[in-house]
Amino acid sequence: MKRFRPFLHSLRFKLFASILLLMVPLIVIMQVKDVYSSYVIRNQVAQSNKNLLSLYMNQTDASLVEVDAYLYNLSERNTDLLLLDAPTPEDSTQYLLARLRLFNDLKNEIEYYKMMDVLFIYSEPNEDFLMAGSSDYGSSFQERAAVQDEIRRLLRSSSGEGSFEKWQVWKADNGSYYIYHLVRSNSVLVGAWVRADKLMRPFDLMDFGKEGGALLATSELEPMQFADKVSSEGIDLHYDAESFQITGHKQSYLIMGEASERGDFSLLALVPESAILQKLPALQRISSLLTIGAVVFLLLFLLMMRKVFLLPLQRIISAMRKLRDEHWQSYLNPHATSTEFSVLNQTFNEMITEIRDLKINVYEEKLNHQQAELKHLQLQINPHFFLNSLNIIYNLATVRDYAVIQEMTKCLVGYFRFMFRSNTYMVTLKEELDHTRNYLRIQELRFPEHLTYRIEADDAVLSCGIPPLIIQTIVENSIKYGVTMDSVLQIDIAITREEEGAATAEAERMVITIKDTGPGFAPEVLTALQGDEEAISGSGESVGIWNIKRRLRLLYKLGADIAFRNEPDGGAVVEVRIPRLDN
Repeated sequence: MKRFRPFLHSLRFKLFASILLLMVPLIVIMQVKDVYSSYVIRNQVAQSNKNLLSLYMNQTDASLVEVDAYLYNLSERNTDLLLLDAPTPEDSTQYLLARLRLFNDLKNEIEYYKMMDVLFIYSEPNEDFLMAGSSDYGSSFQERAAVQDEIRRLLRSSSGEGSFEKWQVWKADNGSYYIYHLVRSNSVLVGAWVRADKLMRPFDLMDFGKEGGALLATSELEPMQFADKVSSEGIDLHYDAESFQITGHKQSYLIMGEASERGDFSLLALVPESAILQKLPALQRISSLLTIGAVVFLLLFLLMMRKVFLLPLQRIISAMRKLRDEHWQSYLNPHATSTEFSVLNQTFNEMITEIRDLKINVYEEKLNHQQAELKHLQLQINPHFFLNSLNIIYNLATVRDYAVIQEMTKCLVGYFRFMFRSNTYMVTLKEELDHTRNYLRIQELRFPEHLTYRIEADDAVLSCGIPPLIIQTIVENSIKYGVTMDSVLQIDIAITREEEGAATAEAERMVITIKDTGPGFAPEVLTALQGDEEAISGSGESVGIWNIKRRLRLLYKLGADIAFRNEPDGGAVVEVRIPRLDN
């Protein structure tokens, strides 16, 4: 969350958020209105088609009831059926007359029940089939013969069944569907037959859309029409008796249905949603256009704000971040922008120029100050050691050891020769170690049999640069506080390379370790040294250590460090780490 906090508080985020808070609710309201309008239209269309289906299905059931009444009346009251109920010779005059009367009756009634294609009677004992068809049940002799053969196949498959309460669906071998009803009177079957497509003729004039339509379905919801469309588009014919369902894979359809009370079939209507939406009022289309216009306006407004306001502001912020990281060449290039930003860009560039010039001047002044301070710190050691050296010669003269005085004088000449040329900021490690050996020899002559030393250094670091008098000053401090007449003081100087964690050769440091076997640092002095305190006493006893720390900070800043500690068995340890720079 902290990572995103600057962005959340940025002017860009607040601007975009303000615009979105204004535009998004408006767009959402318009979309909700569109969805609600579509829902209302769907309900209205579904209810209208539902009422139409109910009306036509009621009319169809009423017609079927009339046909049922005729079939029941014929089977119960017509005495000619009694002659067909028993086996009768084909040349029987009474049988032929009864058959003729029944045919005339069927012929007359089929003209009255125009919904039906065929009325028929079948005598099971005589295997005699009597049929009268309407004028349009077959346009040719072959078609009428095919219908007769299909009815005969139906009658053969239906013989022996006990109950025929409802109108049933028959599927022919050619895939056509028919609606039929059989009434049994002993061994005689009286029936009516009609094509399923004929029942759907009134819907030819109805507008269900280019891809829609009405169809009949079996009790298992197998379509009698539009079977290919239902299969290819994945239309589920299950419907809600009180409302509508939406189905279809390629496109959505509203499906409504009404079940027949007189037959095992249902009447369904398929209305594509595209046809419904085409009937939405003009206000709905205007609302959609307004929504699109609002989105386009929002995008154009954001693009304009980005070009006119945000991009110039982003350039200024980017330049300020570079300036914060001390990139003093982060000028703002001229761009075509508004007058206010042009003035701001010009002022920013002038400010960078002034800051850079001021920074250079301040840096040069600070550098001159540091150089003067460094020279002062180096010269600060000379009188400090000069006084100690005079004290050594005085003590040697007191004991009249002239040979030692001569060697001491020779060592002092070499020592002061180094001191007089050490006003430079850097010397080689070899020169510093030679000077330190010279100094240790002076002290060894001063304290015979009470001081020993050992110096070890890698040859690879002897040519590296080091601030002068760093090692000698630490050694001088060890001798000052460690030499006693009761024991021998051992001083070990080791210089090694520190390569662990160094990414490049330039990042390597050398480690200067100076150990002695003296009493070590006093606790309060060690605390002051480790805490980076400038603990200089009134007599100036700690001036050498403070001088080293100060010079390392001036020359290397954070690239060098110095550590102080006491060994568990006694003795002080000083470790100096400085960058390994070839002189």
